[in-house]
Amino acid sequence: MNATMRAMRLHAPGQPLALDEIPVPHPGAGEIQLRVLACGVCRTDLHVIDGELSEPRLPLVPGHEVVGEVTALGEGVAGLEVGQRIGVPWLGWTCGECQPCRAGRENLCERAEFTGYTRDGGYAEYAVADVRYCFPIHDDDAQAAAPLLCAGLIGYRTWRLAGGEANRCLGIYGFGAAAHILAQLAVARGQHVYAFTRPGDDAAQAFARRLGAVWAGGSDEAPPERLDAALLFAPVGELVPTALGHVKPGGTVVSGGIHMSDIPAFPYRLLWEERSVRSVANLTRRDGEEFLALAPEVPIRTETRAYPLEAANQALDDLRQGRLSGAAVLIP
Repeated sequence: MNATMRAMRLHAPGQPLALDEIPVPHPGAGEIQLRVLACGVCRTDLHVIDGELSEPRLPLVPGHEVVGEVTALGEGVAGLEVGQRIGVPWLGWTCGECQPCRAGRENLCERAEFTGYTRDGGYAEYAVADVRYCFPIHDDDAQAAAPLLCAGLIGYRTWRLAGGEANRCLGIYGFGAAAHILAQLAVARGQHVYAFTRPGDDAAQAFARRLGAVWAGGSDEAPPERLDAALLFAPVGELVPTALGHVKPGGTVVSGGIHMSDIPAFPYRLLWEERSVRSVANLTRRDGEEFLALAPEVPIRTETRAYPLEAANQALDDLRQGRLSGAAVLIP
């Protein structure tokens, strides 16, 4: 008889997750099986569950900030061993053959598969993952490490595409899981962080200041000086022209989210003087290797709230309603 496990699964977009008893997955060629120790709850999970990302595999086990312990190796797997602690991110598989893959841009793979969207993820007791997209995790605290696998990696790629530490004044819109990680890196690199939150969110603004922001205010406010770059983690399209209005000539606005509401029309003068707008799509193994090496050097300390696996719907709703500082993490 096949062993079974508990998993929180999405059966239809817009519906709460159901607690199901399903078979434990077995690794195929090039895959590993892991016992899930912790899985972060990401805003992208909300976009999948709420139907804003419209092509999930159903029924689906969400979750793409997975920290686990290797329990079995599939055929041909080398470089990992049973008992090793690993992390599994959003980008779960690439073909290695299409033009973007051959050009070193695997984040744009034409046939990519995504953990917790087109592949089952970590809202479960066990999971399987492509060994190519597993990163060694050296932190003994699985709960603290989980948000690094997306909030950290996507935040790092967003920061890197905006120019990295070349920017002195850095604006961050949406001070949630990604921002609270990235702010620590930016402050450690000597950057001035300006945090923009929901108007009137005094708790989030105090949280940002505690992490080293030199200024924190509502997204409807102007910073005390112009920004070299602005990073957007709030999925609010109207923030794009707002941020453009606050960056210097030659400045960059980068959206780190996978989904955003429509961007309203704005006058060309906001884009003029060589300002630019760009987006981040997924991540690469380079991002994972670089960021996970940097995190303990800073050191980055994540702020998390733990929920049992069966409370996944409550964790998602707390994220949706802005009741979290830092990140929610499910513990199976």
